[in-house]
Amino acid sequence: KLIAGQRAELYVLDVDSGERTLVHSSSSVLFEAPNWTPDGRDLLVNGDGHLWRIPVEGGQPERVPLGDIPLINNDHVLSADGSVAYVSAFDGQLYAVPFATGVPRRVSNDHGPRFFYFLHGASPDGSTLAYIGLRVNEDGTVVTNVWTIPTAGGQDVQLTNDAFPDDGSEYSPDGEWIYFNSERASSAAGHAQLFRMRADGSGIEQLTDDERVNWFPHPSPDGRRIADISFPPGTLGHPENLDVILRLIDSDGNRRDLAHLFGGQGTINVHASLLPKYRGAA
Repeated sequence: KLIAGQRAELYVLDVDSGERTLVHSSSSVLFEAPNWTPDGRDLLVNGDGHLWRIPVEGGQPERVPLGDIPLINNDHVLSADGSVAYVSAFDGQLYAVPFATGVPRRVSNDHGPRFFYFLHGASPDGSTLAYIGLRVNEDGTVVTNVWTIPTAGGQDVQLTNDAFPDDGSEYSPDGEWIYFNSERASSAAGHAQLFRMRADGSGIEQLTDDERVNWFPHPSPDGRRIADISFPPGTLGHPENLDVILRLIDSDGNRRDLAHLFGGQGTINVHASLLPKYRGAA
C-alpha cells in the first residue's frame, strides 16, 4: 500500500539514452511489476491484488478479468505469444488465465499449508514455469529454492536444494538457462548476487560479485544484456521504500547504472519482456 504522500509512477526507460517516459502515476494504487505485452502496445502491472493493463503511451488502467481466483501478488508473467497470464495468488498457488476467456486454471499442486509458489518465469516454448518454492519449517525457518512445473500442470521439479535463499528464477530467451539471485556465495545474511544455471539445474555460474545486494536478473530478448535491481549493502531481502539502482550488464560484461530511484519490492520483480522496437526499454 502507498503511504501518505506517496505516488506510484510507471516509466519506460531507454537503456541506451537513459531517457525516461512517464506512462502512469497514481496516488491511490501501488502499481508494481510491469510486463510488456508482446505486441508492444500495453504494460501489465499488479495493483491492489489485481492485474491491470495500461497503454504504453499512457491512459487509464483497465482491470484484467481473472475469474474467481484469490487476490494476486506481484509475481506474474505472460506466455510468449501473449495469450495467457500466469499469476501467483495469495493462497500460495499458481494459475493460468487466458485473456480470451478470463477463466482461470490452477497449475500448481497442493503441498500442504507450509508450501507456497512464487512465480517468476515462463520458458520460451511455453511448456514450463520457473518458480520459487517457499517452505516454512515447523520451527518457523523459511527455505526457498528454484523449482519448475509444466504449464499444463504436472509434477514439480526441484532444481536447487540447499539452505541458501534463492529467488527471481527466470528463463533465458533460448530456454537453455535459468537466471536467479542467491545468497550462496556469501556468509553475510541477505547478501544476494546474480547467478544462472542450466535449465536442468546443473552448471551454476555466478554473474555478479560486489558489495551491493543484487536481485531479479532479467535477460534481454537477444540474451546479450541483463537488467537487475540493486539494493544498498546490508539489505535483508528485497524490501520496499529504499533508494535502489536499476543496473545493466552489457553484452561486453560491463556493469552500469541505468537509474537511481526510490523503490525496491515491486520495482522490477518480474520479466518485462523487453522489446527491440523500444531498444531494450524496461
